[in-house]
Amino acid sequence: MHGLLTAVQRGFKKWIGWRRLGVAASILIIAFAITTLIRTLKGVDTSVILTALADIPHGQIGLAALCVFCAFCTLTFYDFFALRTIGKKHVPYRIAALSSFTSYSIGHNIGATVFTGGAIRFRIYSDYGLNAIDVAKICFLSGLTFWLGNIFVLSIGMAWHPAAASAMDQLPDAINRLIAFGGLAGILAYLAWLSMGEKRRELGQKGWKVVLPSAPMTLVQILIGVIDLGFCAMAMYLLMPAQPPIDFLSLAVVFILATLLGFASHAPGSIGVFDAAMLVALPEFGREQLLATLLVFRILYFIIPFGLAISIMGTRELWMNVVVPWQERRRLAEACAAANLPDRVMPLERAAKRVKSR
Repeated sequence: MHGLLTAVQRGFKKWIGWRRLGVAASILIIAFAITTLIRTLKGVDTSVILTALADIPHGQIGLAALCVFCAFCTLTFYDFFALRTIGKKHVPYRIAALSSFTSYSIGHNIGATVFTGGAIRFRIYSDYGLNAIDVAKICFLSGLTFWLGNIFVLSIGMAWHPAAASAMDQLPDAINRLIAFGGLAGILAYLAWLSMGEKRRELGQKGWKVVLPSAPMTLVQILIGVIDLGFCAMAMYLLMPAQPPIDFLSLAVVFILATLLGFASHAPGSIGVFDAAMLVALPEFGREQLLATLLVFRILYFIIPFGLAISIMGTRELWMNVVVPWQERRRLAEACAAANLPDRVMPLERAAKRVKSR
């Protein structure tokens, strides 16, 4: 039996591998979501969607935009918490906020967040002496914050309203409640394991080792994820049609499940996957009204932050690669002139050495 399992494991690594399996799973999720979305949208009246958009109160849209803003403010603490956990205390909060906002907004809209978000983080943090391993640790701890917050909120919601998840996963309420209790038990077991000492909290080998936060700090980590998700779900809740009524916790369960499906698909902006999941899980709402809600939410949560993040990164790159070098060359030319060195004759690098020697 042991030989058979070893052979299966080797065959899996050689012919399939986790990476190919992940790609196949993403393609399957996207294909299923697009098929479901096309089937769901049959017969939808565009004029009714436009009417539903106009019927959403401007005050509700403003409050939803405020919740999205607060969610992204909370999101900045993902990186800030990770930086403090790995001991990089010299990186200021404003840089952590810049990295969190841009890496998430751009990465989530482009897709393959692990790679795109990691590349943006490395571009920003490398200016502060962080290497690729440090950035990998930050990505790992930020992802851990995301998953702990999701598991906690989803477990609470499914334990309280298991039927909210049944519309999506098609499981009986009793099974969903059992899954919820399992999630809460898993978090409690994780906290208990963290309390056994710092040695237990070390993960990785010599070249790549990270010390997980202590149990009290993990509670802070969970709180960051919960507040972030709470603001996101509240933004969606404020945009929902008034009829039929739905409680916040039930909507939060559906919202988180749809978000996780979109995240697992690696589709740009979770487009198609998130929308199909919401439409399937909330059949009691009119399709046109729900589509109007999803469109406004996508503008507030995806499109506007994406545009801001692109503008911020573009401005930063322009400043770092054009303005700053130009200022340095100007200062060097002024120093050469003050030292009576012919900066136009000799290269500026040699002139700089002559200035320093004098």
